[in-house]
Amino acid sequence: MTVKLWKKVASNVVRGGAIPFPITDTIIEFLQTIMTEEQARFLLIFKRASLNLEQIKSKVDMSESDILKMLDSLMKNGIISGTKSRSKGIMVYTLMPPFPGLIEFSLMKGEMGEKQKKLARIFEKLVGELRDGTQKVYDEVMEQMKNFPPFSRVVPVEECVQPGQEIVLLAEDVSKLIDHYETIGVAHCYCKQERTLNGEPCKVTDSREHCLLFGKAAEFATEQGFARKISQEEAKKIMKENEDLGLVHKVFHAQLNMKKDIDGICSCCKCCCGLFRLYYTGVAPFHTMTSYMARINADECVGCGTCVEKCPMETITIEDNLAVIGQEKCIGCGVCAHLCPQGAITIDRTGPREVFLLPPKINAA
Repeated sequence: MTVKLWKKVASNVVRGGAIPFPITDTIIEFLQTIMTEEQARFLLIFKRASLNLEQIKSKVDMSESDILKMLDSLMKNGIISGTKSRSKGIMVYTLMPPFPGLIEFSLMKGEMGEKQKKLARIFEKLVGELRDGTQKVYDEVMEQMKNFPPFSRVVPVEECVQPGQEIVLLAEDVSKLIDHYETIGVAHCYCKQERTLNGEPCKVTDSREHCLLFGKAAEFATEQGFARKISQEEAKKIMKENEDLGLVHKVFHAQLNMKKDIDGICSCCKCCCGLFRLYYTGVAPFHTMTSYMARINADECVGCGTCVEKCPMETITIEDNLAVIGQEKCIGCGVCAHLCPQGAITIDRTGPREVFLLPPKINAA
């Protein structure tokens, strides 16, 4: 029964996400590391991702106080989230999918103990298995991936949100996006934690608090100890520091739906970021939305190569002492423009565009 139990729990977890995950011994080992068997049995009730308390009570033979204790323990471990619905104001409990979800929360507190080291090793093993699976049936996987939504939305240094609108409108000032949310949290970057725990710390910075959370996501994370609550001013300061480090701002929307509220902004580097690593290691395409494109001012460029070094997509080269941008891979992050010592690069607005970049065929003949 135990094997069946964990497979059923894994199936419930994977079903709740927008990104498919194969149910393997490794994903089961991950689940066994972050939860007890008692918690796993309780999670069998989540045939649908979200349930309120009354629905949960109808599915288990437990007192309300015991149910609340169980829910509290699961929330403290980042296995489920609990937020109030907008329509009725009642608590809704949602089972976290593997990614984005369980994997991030398992390392988001910045802890460096043996459990976290084990989780980091499991994550590396999982990435290796996903890579091997992709490479074996590369063309089929890439065709399927085209049907899934973009993982994130890349924004350059500045963007704003029009108050009262659900859809994020691209504009000129990132501080206005921050101003739109009263509840903001900052969390440890799980990507940097995972790399550090595996003995490969970030090459860009020793700082770890880079991920901003907003609204309901921030409320849950700060209440359960995954993030600390910060002011709008501190959030803007963190964003500016991230920009100066050459980190890429990636906006994540609830359920990967660009029409839903923003859950958070991760400021990422190529050496640690989960999405960049999945792309460069041949696991998955780099699939994102953007509205900008970098452009070289030939009269100002001296061919110093700073942009070549800093570009996270490795799409800039130097030809005849002049930087040349491969536009098919430009994600409009603005890192090259922000760090160019000559001010020779600008970011032009293109309007919303979807970027879908195939990962390398590592095992290709």
